[in-house]
Amino acid sequence: MNFVKRDINVVDSAVVSELTEQSVSAQKWPIRYDSIEFISIAADVAVIFSASTLAGVIYHIQAYGTPGDIVQYFGSAALVSALFVSLMISRGMYKPAALLALRNQLRTIFLLWIAVFFLLAGTVFALKVGTEVSRGASLLFAAFGLTTLTVLRIFWRSILTKGMTNRRLSGRRIVLITDCGHRAETDLAQTLTSLGFRLERHFTLPPPERGGRHRADVISTAIECVRGSEVEEIIVGADLKHWTELRRLIAKLRILPFPVNVIPVGTASEIFNHPSHGLGNSVCVEVQRGPLTPMEYAAKRCIDVVAAGAGLLVLFPLLAVVAITIKLDSPGPVLFRQRRCGFNGRCFQIYKFRTMSVLEDGPTIAQAQCSDSRVTPLGKWLRRTSIDELPQLLNVLEGSMSLVGPRPHALAHDTHFDKVVRNYAFRHRVKPGLTGWAQVNGCRGPTPTPEDIERRVEHDLWYIDNWSFGLDLAILLQTIVEVMRSRNAY
Repeated sequence: MNFVKRDINVVDSAVVSELTEQSVSAQKWPIRYDSIEFISIAADVAVIFSASTLAGVIYHIQAYGTPGDIVQYFGSAALVSALFVSLMISRGMYKPAALLALRNQLRTIFLLWIAVFFLLAGTVFALKVGTEVSRGASLLFAAFGLTTLTVLRIFWRSILTKGMTNRRLSGRRIVLITDCGHRAETDLAQTLTSLGFRLERHFTLPPPERGGRHRADVISTAIECVRGSEVEEIIVGADLKHWTELRRLIAKLRILPFPVNVIPVGTASEIFNHPSHGLGNSVCVEVQRGPLTPMEYAAKRCIDVVAAGAGLLVLFPLLAVVAITIKLDSPGPVLFRQRRCGFNGRCFQIYKFRTMSVLEDGPTIAQAQCSDSRVTPLGKWLRRTSIDELPQLLNVLEGSMSLVGPRPHALAHDTHFDKVVRNYAFRHRVKPGLTGWAQVNGCRGPTPTPEDIERRVEHDLWYIDNWSFGLDLAILLQTIVEVMRSRNAY
């Protein structure tokens, strides 16, 4: 029952809102809530094996007139499924609550599926075994697999929503004991029922003001009710502000040979939504995620250095042409330098191709606007295509910036925004980036109102709290689309 503590507060809100309108009398399905994770893993493995076999057979029949080597198809499927399913498990994507989040599921599947095939392609190239692997069959396998996994996620979302809304999931027989407000008790009982649990009895502890004896009597009644019954589990939903006294009451339940699980309710329950780890004999709860662990920082830095170095080498002809054109287009330096606030509030100079006739870097800096007279003719094109940002690869290489992170603002704007927007300074917990979560979500360009900068800060803080390599890759891919759209690029 530990899964209840993890998932009870993250069940899809659209599902929970409909629970009160449904009947409990719907026929149960032979699917238990706690078996959904295992079933979804098995389904993914089956889908991957089917996609590999189907792709191989179709390709070889078309190319050679024979179905080919089935054993080879199974070998490829075993390798891909082992990598893909392991990555999905590590990200908790098979949990029922995660399966309900369809958009996040599809994004994660796409990124991990592509990453697995790129990894295998690199391995095949490094080991020089390309002649033993059919490229056509592999590409067909990748397409079939991604399509069927996507369809499967839509199916899971549909079946889980229907099962939870109509309360058709089967589950264990439970007795519920609550020590919280009436509304919380009702919500908890409805949620447990929606997850398939058969609620045999529900006992409510009286308020502590009425005395411990009355509360102890309720526990004794619950024990007598459970003895000799078919109950399989006892769940206690409680506000932990009375935990000291409640712990003594729960201890009386040890006489019963059933698991007893506590679901925190109320404000104290928020802490259980945070990750935790052991610290000696104590439990340490991470209420604020550190920006990056040392290993994550080292890996991210390696990616930044390799990508920035490769980018500068590949783009050198373009950068040289742009530099010469800027010199011919208008008087002034090729590069625009401006002080920006970076990691932990450290100041650094950002590099950009000059796109304006002015070089502002003082206490007052006017943001660029649509049809800004300060922008040079060439500068309009450079800003629209975001080519003016490419010199920041030098910032990434020197370590003052990263490929992905909150976009840095001029010091004058930082000072102003810090006074206007709450938690603005939290953006400086990570290195600023060439692109960021805010930019790929439309928060790009000038911020003329407090609401605009607040929206950008919200996206930046979400990125910091939810950082992962997969998220960075998704942002980089979405940046390409955003650059082509040219939203607010002036």
